[in-house]
Amino acid sequence: MREGADKFTIKNWAEEDRPREKMLQKGVRSLTSAELLAILIGSGNREMTAVDLSKKILNDVNNNLQMLGKKSIQELIAQYKGVGEAKAITILAAMELGRRRQMEKAIERPQITGSQSVADIFQPLLADLSHEEFWVLLLNRNNKIISSEKISQGGVSGTVVDVKLIFKRALENLASSIILCHNHPSENTSPSKQDLDITHKCKVAGQALGVEVLDHIIIAGSRYYSFSDEGNLF
Repeated sequence: MREGADKFTIKNWAEEDRPREKMLQKGVRSLTSAELLAILIGSGNREMTAVDLSKKILNDVNNNLQMLGKKSIQELIAQYKGVGEAKAITILAAMELGRRRQMEKAIERPQITGSQSVADIFQPLLADLSHEEFWVLLLNRNNKIISSEKISQGGVSGTVVDVKLIFKRALENLASSIILCHNHPSENTSPSKQDLDITHKCKVAGQALGVEVLDHIIIAGSRYYSFSDEGNLF
């Protein structure tokens, strides 16, 4: 072992600086994201401790956990010495658990009060997808959520949306109003011509069927676009 290499061994650190011990002594919220990630991967490589390796991984995604969630198992293995299949699977499983936790928190707030409350529901679900998905939120007279329904799934640049299927779901669930939502994997918030067209078609169909279209939200990473907020819900 080269001189100074022992500094990379977590066992040689002060007990209060080791992630697991720090968590036991000070609580989980005292840990940095790198320390939490280090607990998941367990060990580093010959040059780096688990914490140092975790810092490098996070630095490469600009400390953005949504970007980390977009990485594949193969990318993690190829890019980071010391990350094998088991560690890569553990990292992505943790990202998915975080996403599902956010979805469950959103369900606890069943009444829609504006575009932000819609974004709070769909961003954990759609923000880090590499493909487009189109969803509809079904609401009752008090703008309380009846259910959320996935209408279609496509590729990187778009997905086919059937207006008839949207309103079939709305009518089956006796929805008084709906909110449309889809994601842009490019993280561009600007609506496309297709986005404008489908919004207009749904608005017209909703007027004929007595089901109001309240908004159409585009999820673009950590940002979103609201047709209603922007006065584009014609």
